[in-house]
Formats: sequence, structure tokens, C-alpha cells
Amino acid sequence: MKVTRELVDSVAHLARLDLDAAEREAALRDLTRILDYVDALSALDTDGVQPMSHALRLQNVLRADEPAPSMAAQDVLQNAPERKDGCFLAPRAVE
Repeated sequence: MKVTRELVDSVAHLARLDLDAAEREAALRDLTRILDYVDALSALDTDGVQPMSHALRLQNVLRADEPAPSMAAQDVLQNAPERKDGCFLAPRAVE
């Protein structure tokens, strides 16, 4: 796909960007380089390559979710500015 000044202007308009002449030229160069790179990637043979959600193997580094005793209600509510019936009392948000 050929990137033209008209395309840059159209994309800038859709993105609600007010680009000056130098910024338009920079965007034209950048978009051209991006699309050239995508074209180069499209030319690669990817038959037999498994799709991935990430370029690196991800491993969950979080601890196992195991039940544990929780804090006592009176300790949790100790610093609450207002409470009612053993619960936090928050100001009304919707009338």
C-alpha cells in the first residue's frame, strides 16, 4: 500500500490531530516504514508455525491462590470514617 499525503491527512483527521507540514512529512515517512515492514513480514513462510499470543513464553509468577484466614471485621472497620451494621458506610452516589 502506498502512503500518500492525502492518506496521512485523512488519518490525522480521523485521529483529530492537527499536524503541521513537518509533522505530516514525519508521519508519511513513519507510516511508509511501518507498512514496508509489515509487507516484509507478510512475505515470510509461516506454514506450520503455531500462532502465539506473545512473542515470549509467559509463565505465571504469582503464588497459588490458597484460602487463608482473613482479618477480623472489627479490625477492618477500625479506621472506617463511618460504619453501619458491621459494614463500611459510604456517601450516597446516586439520588
